[in-house]
Amino acid sequence: MGPGFRRRSFLAGVAGVSGGLGFPRIMRAGAQGRVVVVGGGAGGLTAARTIAEGGAGRLRVTLVEANPHYVSCFRSNLYIGGLRGLTSITHDYTALARMPDLNMIVDRAIEVDPISRQVELAGGERLRYDALVLSPGIDFVAGSIAGYDVAAMHAMPHAWRAHGGGQAALLKAQLSAMDDGGVFVIAPPPAPYRCPPAPYERACLVANYFRTAKPRAKILILDAKNSHAKQSLFQEAWGDYYPGMVEWVPAEFGGRVTAVNAPAMTLTTEDDIHHADVANVIPPQTAGAIAHRAGLTDATGWCPVRPSTMESRAMDDIYVIGDAANAGDMPKSAVAAASQAGVAAAAILHRLAGASARSAHFFNTCWSTLAPDDAVQAGAHYDVQDGAIHRTDAWLSETGEDAAHRRAMQDDADAWHQRFVAGLFG
Repeated sequence: MGPGFRRRSFLAGVAGVSGGLGFPRIMRAGAQGRVVVVGGGAGGLTAARTIAEGGAGRLRVTLVEANPHYVSCFRSNLYIGGLRGLTSITHDYTALARMPDLNMIVDRAIEVDPISRQVELAGGERLRYDALVLSPGIDFVAGSIAGYDVAAMHAMPHAWRAHGGGQAALLKAQLSAMDDGGVFVIAPPPAPYRCPPAPYERACLVANYFRTAKPRAKILILDAKNSHAKQSLFQEAWGDYYPGMVEWVPAEFGGRVTAVNAPAMTLTTEDDIHHADVANVIPPQTAGAIAHRAGLTDATGWCPVRPSTMESRAMDDIYVIGDAANAGDMPKSAVAAASQAGVAAAAILHRLAGASARSAHFFNTCWSTLAPDDAVQAGAHYDVQDGAIHRTDAWLSETGEDAAHRRAMQDDADAWHQRFVAGLFG
């Protein structure tokens, strides 16, 4: 199967999942249920829409999201690098008002009571559920980098959670204000974390901005790992497009950041102290806080799930999807979250209808932009084998591909984004 066929089939598949297609209206006559979905990102919104559409008017679906607008982390590097505006990654939920079986509450879910089957909101409301879908995203591991507290996050933004786009906008403003000849330091976290290729795509797109606006600037990547996703592709791009501008230091050569001093703008590794004019510190990550408070996480900090349904292994009738879940071989990405949401939605619809859940299949695809009109792709299919989610088929762009192929890949990435967000928010 050639790369072009794979791209087209994945574009169609992603559009279908994000639009909630492909699940039968299986609710039997007289069946009713209450489903609460926490988190209005790619996973939660896909689950909420799919369940509402498949419930045949016999389900009450409530989506709880803390923010009235969604600023996506996916494609945010294009904004930070100046290739897209903030509006291109900002979306609202107004289309949900047209769905009669889906109600949205703008509030923060703070607690889950699995005994009474209720979700408590910050505003005091308590929502009862027959099935609960949690898509709480990530939090950062407290104390994992000495000195990286709330104040340091403003001086050295992570830009790794949406939260209205403030962090991405702050990082972009700092890069714009940086003097030519300054040093931009990126500190990627250890695995697993949200969107493994993203720190290195960020390096590419900021370098693209620097080569015209600040050609004497440098980018230093102090990495907590010894290797990273799409490594050969990024390194090829750094050499071809941004020679002498990007330096990557893996953990084995002293790259892991152990402490920061935000007022002094320094980052400490095992071997050295590095000064930054702008620093993008991305801490180690864990499941969103509500998952921890609900007792859904294990020693890894992530939520173990039953792979055929995405139901929590810790508690019945609670389904954990997206970045917070320990989903075997699957990366933490928007497409992976939407794929998991489809599986969880199908399992919930079948359970409430008194039917057996069908077999689960998952997929993921991910584009990374290396320069204007140059993008690369990774993708995979996943099946449940031996009680876990395993990758069964995968592909990756190759080094040395011609410019026309890479331009077509960027067109694919743009087409995916348009279809994906239309399926979620349109």
